[in-house]
Amino acid sequence: MIYRHAYEVITGDVFLSLDGLFLEGNAYLKLEGLNPAGSIKLKTALGLIADLESGGYLKPGSRLIESSSGNLGVSLSMICAAKGYRFTCVTDPLASEHNLILMRAAGAYVIQVDERDERGGYLGTRIRCIEEHLKADPELVWTNQYANTAGPRVHADRTAQEILREFDSVDYLFVGTGTTGTLMGCLDRFRKHSPHTRVIAVDAHGSVTFGFPPGRRHLPGLGTSRRPRLRDLDENQPDEVIRVKEADAIRACRHLAIDRGIFVGASTGAVVAAMLQRERDFPPDATLVAVSPDMGDRYARTVYDEGWVLQNYGADVATGVSLPDAEVIRDGRV
Repeated sequence: MIYRHAYEVITGDVFLSLDGLFLEGNAYLKLEGLNPAGSIKLKTALGLIADLESGGYLKPGSRLIESSSGNLGVSLSMICAAKGYRFTCVTDPLASEHNLILMRAAGAYVIQVDERDERGGYLGTRIRCIEEHLKADPELVWTNQYANTAGPRVHADRTAQEILREFDSVDYLFVGTGTTGTLMGCLDRFRKHSPHTRVIAVDAHGSVTFGFPPGRRHLPGLGTSRRPRLRDLDENQPDEVIRVKEADAIRACRHLAIDRGIFVGASTGAVVAAMLQRERDFPPDATLVAVSPDMGDRYARTVYDEGWVLQNYGADVATGVSLPDAEVIRDGRV
């Protein structure tokens, strides 16, 4: 198949079987990191920009700005380069050097804040930086992934629909949460077309998304230090929330590399760790699907770097996947 633009190449129909990894059930990873932007955020970026274009907010040469821990910044950089827009990404020290290089290579201007916000993360600082730039430049356009419902819509239309098209029935769907756009989109579509599916949100310890106390986190993409507005704009709530320690996410990533020969990102490690925590609860022949947002290349210097793991988590984290008792919230309205 021939495409005109790289951002049109969406590989939404690739699922990896995790056969043998669980005691019960059939588990699959939906691999979203095989597109040219390298992550599921390509879909989000397409939705956000299409929404602005249809609303008449963009013209040739328009200047866009967004806050990103890395993946969305890469996707927006790529699309803006192809469409002739200028893009500024506000990020922080948790963003991988890999992503920063890719953004700059596509012509993006990168601002990296280094002051933590009042909750110990960087998101609040990034948002304040954007607000300052918007005041200084009225023609600057903020895509605003945190409140723009175009993000969830694109995941309802694409991500959720791709899963429903692949499987006759899904018993459990695991979705990692950051801005919650993927989660909200999947919830909307599954509630309408597969109401029996238990949709499980996976969050990080130290994230405030579901009302828990803030804590310092080292890995980008999963969790947030500011409650996402998208959760407040949608009446759909997950059936369960499972909070995963970063150390367990890293163990799962490294286990998959050694046992399956596949390198996945930290958020994928988190959803796999959540599935492992719950494996004894799955009935025989249950079908489990987990969304894998990106691959492991952007984590070569963190998750897969022995020195970095030792420094931040200790020697035992590199030795495989542990199965701690799951911290499960049965009602997603925490």
